[in-house]
Amino acid sequence: MMSNLTWTQRDAKAVDTARVLAADAVEKVGNGHPGTAVSLAPIAYLLYAKLMKSDPSDPRWLGRDRFVLSAGHSSLTQYTQLYLHGFGLELSDLESLRTWDSLTPGHPEFGLTKGIECTTGPLGAGVANAVGFAMSARRSRELYDPEATPGTSVFDHNVYCIAGDGCMQEGVSGEASSLAATQNLGNLFLIYDDNRISIEGDTKIAFSEDVQARYAAYGWDTYHVDFTNGFTTYEEKVAELYDVLEQAKQVTDKPHFIKVTTIIGWPLPNKQGDHSVHGSKLGAAEITGLKEKLGFEDTPFAIDTALVDAVRADSAARAKELRAEWDPRYEAWRAANPEKAELLDRVVAREAPADLDAALPVFEPGSMATRAASGKVLSALANAVPELWGGSADLAGSNNTTMAGVNSFIPAERSSHEFTGAPGGRTLHFGIREHAMGNIANGITMDGLTRVYCATFLVFSDYMRTTPRLAALSHVPTTFVWTHDSVGVGEDGPTHQPVEHVMSLRLMPNIDVVRPGDANETAHAWAQILRTKNRPAALILSRQNVPTLDRSEGSGLAGAENTVRGGYVLKEASSEPQAILIGTGSELQVALAAAEALEADGVAARVVSLPCVEWFKAQDAEYQEQVLPSGTPKVVVEAGVVVGWKDLLGANTEAIGIDHFGASADGALLFEKYGVTADAAAAKAKALIG
Repeated sequence: MMSNLTWTQRDAKAVDTARVLAADAVEKVGNGHPGTAVSLAPIAYLLYAKLMKSDPSDPRWLGRDRFVLSAGHSSLTQYTQLYLHGFGLELSDLESLRTWDSLTPGHPEFGLTKGIECTTGPLGAGVANAVGFAMSARRSRELYDPEATPGTSVFDHNVYCIAGDGCMQEGVSGEASSLAATQNLGNLFLIYDDNRISIEGDTKIAFSEDVQARYAAYGWDTYHVDFTNGFTTYEEKVAELYDVLEQAKQVTDKPHFIKVTTIIGWPLPNKQGDHSVHGSKLGAAEITGLKEKLGFEDTPFAIDTALVDAVRADSAARAKELRAEWDPRYEAWRAANPEKAELLDRVVAREAPADLDAALPVFEPGSMATRAASGKVLSALANAVPELWGGSADLAGSNNTTMAGVNSFIPAERSSHEFTGAPGGRTLHFGIREHAMGNIANGITMDGLTRVYCATFLVFSDYMRTTPRLAALSHVPTTFVWTHDSVGVGEDGPTHQPVEHVMSLRLMPNIDVVRPGDANETAHAWAQILRTKNRPAALILSRQNVPTLDRSEGSGLAGAENTVRGGYVLKEASSEPQAILIGTGSELQVALAAAEALEADGVAARVVSLPCVEWFKAQDAEYQEQVLPSGTPKVVVEAGVVVGWKDLLGANTEAIGIDHFGASADGALLFEKYGVTADAAAAKAKALIG
């Protein structure tokens, strides 16, 4: 059957140009991953030149298709296309691959290089990111253009992802792919480069499954295109792949899996198929042979710049046609939906609603777990922050992450007795897939059209540790809600009692670790998190009830609105402070009780609430010194490891905490047994005073 693909000599030469540029770039720097970039050049070019909607002059164009390179080590697969199609990379950028201050780092980085949709490199994570992008597309249409028939809205677009053998072996890709089928994500196209090579050589030593059959079992729409034999020229297989992708678009209720069997490094004259080309430079002789075979001058980076100009002109012309069709529809949508358009503009700018604080609930004095308070805050914010959505890894009732009165983000046929799926649903159900959950949430956040949170128990943050790190590295404001934050979990025992987790998260750059001390601090913590544009947040919440402090006038306690400063004087000492008691989270009550005991013994003690070290450290030095004077002894009370507090708050600091695993017993008893008590904190303060 004749293909509908138009493939010219210019297209073929552009593919070969991408191949030699990948070889030259790695050779120049002396390290990198050339093999996959060489063999995948025709597939990547097909996507950029013939299939994906994009506008090189406007890389964040709302109407574009999204592309994720899950096999991020093969960054040149994408960099060469961004160069050829005019997204802002120039030849000098390819020449400076993997070097200081370049736009072409070893793995693609979101926010650094135009045209990069998300940071990839940890294998499999990009597959989950792509699932997030596909979910974001559906949610965005439901939020901004709910009356449009699916497929007709200016917010409808496709998501393409290239993954490799390593991605398929990592469990996170399976977690995310299973959920993608459950979500009926017909806008997701996953191209699996089946080249059977990894760092240790042939993948048969550790990987023998039928991946396509696995995806069929998930419920994906699957295909296979073999680039290894049975064809005269590779162009025939490119046309076959094009037709498969076009055919797949007709299936709108399943994600699409296309297994593409390739030979790594093809058409290298001697090293194609050899695992040495996966992660090492090719060598001068092999590059000479490649260039001779393809008809290129044997000089590094000697390419036909007129060809590049022509490819860029083609891409610009194609973008102009796409925009000519899309732009009028978009302007018509804005004119017909001014409030939705205003919302979109605010969300894209990552701005919180101007009246956000007015929507926050105010909690009366009493007793409430901060996880429960967080749930009430989310419900209160549902109308005020319509772009906000999220959910848990099968722990909605425990994490308190379900907004009251909203439906679930699931196909209607997957509704249960507890949860109703409907267009506009905002409750996410990730299943027991913490790692995929975090990467999916990051994909949603990097897409930039909504604001998302995800949740599990704090102890299981270890299962998803790389996801807040990638969010922090990418400077994107994903919110990670982690509840059951200490030995206060109680009878579930040490497997479920986080001890080292909070402090270890504080070691991560560019993330705000927020542990509010009561219900009203939790409300203001959420507001500050939603106002933050370029950092993720870890919101750490208690399972057990804690006092909701009486902050009324005359109580002697400062207002919870001070939470946004990260640390503040909650209760002043009776005179010049001789010691400062610092509490975080559920241990804030312990710090207050210790200060009362000290005052009763004639020791003037200030109480400082420190819900977020990072927010506090962002305040000016004068404020920090006012709250925590460097010369005054300080005792921190936090039910976790004590290491690190001196580094954070100065040498004149001691901590009451837990430097060992917990036990299966009542939470209150464990605090007593492990010495996280007011008496212990008061005694520590007296010892510091001397």
